[in-house]
Amino acid sequence: MRKIAEKLKLPNAAKKDSTGICFIGERPFRDFLNRYLSYKPGPIRLDDGTKVGEHVGLSFYTLGQRKGIGIGGLKSRKNADGTSEPWFVARKDIEKNELYIVQGHDHPWLLSNRLEAGQASWIAGEAPDPRALSAKTRYRQADVACRVLAEGDSRFALDFSEPQWAVTPGQSAVLYDGDVCLGGGIIDARSGPA
Repeated sequence: MRKIAEKLKLPNAAKKDSTGICFIGERPFRDFLNRYLSYKPGPIRLDDGTKVGEHVGLSFYTLGQRKGIGIGGLKSRKNADGTSEPWFVARKDIEKNELYIVQGHDHPWLLSNRLEAGQASWIAGEAPDPRALSAKTRYRQADVACRVLAEGDSRFALDFSEPQWAVTPGQSAVLYDGDVCLGGGIIDARSGPA
């Protein structure tokens, strides 16, 4: 897209990409969200259920988040070689208002082989036939191989050939056939490695 914009001499061709909520301007992100989201503090737990802190409200965290979790001072579990890995948000239990964190980028709770999505929108007006395609589930992610299984025109599932990191309900799954965008939908469920 950048090359096309440069070729057409569009003024935004060299503009830096936005990765945040650009419309709020220069404001502290959490302060902005506090005005629009209700929040209820609750426990932060490890994968074994141990309580290690308190979150400020589940709406302020996303799967795969590493910074701003609020667990300063939590001792890291050491690897066999004496090193330790960072902590990541891995699950949110909405009913119990609990936030779960895990240590290590490749923790099984952060990996998914499958996702289900709804609110599908297809550029051709209908879902693609079941076949091998590629998809993105995160901003700036490289295309990943998957197989699409449409459930009518409004829902679909993706089975990934390799487990994907931090597939997050509420975010988009976008499908491609080579360089052609076919459409996508909103992730509403995911399942981990077999």
